[in-house]
Amino acid sequence: MSPLPQPASDTPPGTPGAPADPADPPDPTEPPDPAAPVDALRLDQQICFSLHAASRAFDGLYRVLLKDLGLTYPQYLAMLVLWEDGELPVRDAGRRLRLDSGTLSPLLKRLEAAGYVRRRRSPEDERSVLVSPTREGWALRERARSIPVRIGAAAGIEADDLHGLRERLDRLTRALDDAVRDRT
Repeated sequence: MSPLPQPASDTPPGTPGAPADPADPPDPTEPPDPAAPVDALRLDQQICFSLHAASRAFDGLYRVLLKDLGLTYPQYLAMLVLWEDGELPVRDAGRRLRLDSGTLSPLLKRLEAAGYVRRRRSPEDERSVLVSPTREGWALRERARSIPVRIGAAAGIEADDLHGLRERLDRLTRALDDAVRDRT
């Protein structure tokens, strides 16, 4: 059996001053070398994780702010679409919210049970279901009016900066959607 190759240095591995084996993990007690390249596989280097963490933080804040309205965050988003469009096919609401029918249908059923929306078959196409806010749903809009302002204040970001951030995130979403479409 042949001996294992030795490091180029005369210093035995594991002793101070010995060259590091690239397979060995870095010593967590040693400060990082500022000249070393950033490890792209670190969690704190992942834009997807930063977006995920921000989304979870938003969810938590919305949960607190929407409690008085009796809405969940997804229900709030659905109501935003309905307040904007009035009546629309469920399919279109799902497309705007990026939700499949298996997620959206139970959500709308709960909103209907709460008296905030009405669902009905389209007279033009019986296969299509239309959804619209009820009188109570429109009244809820007035109660929800302060939510965006409170979210902005909690985020500590000026309105212009929030607008710019939203535009950048919209561009990112479109680019990622295009990348998925190009690869499927």
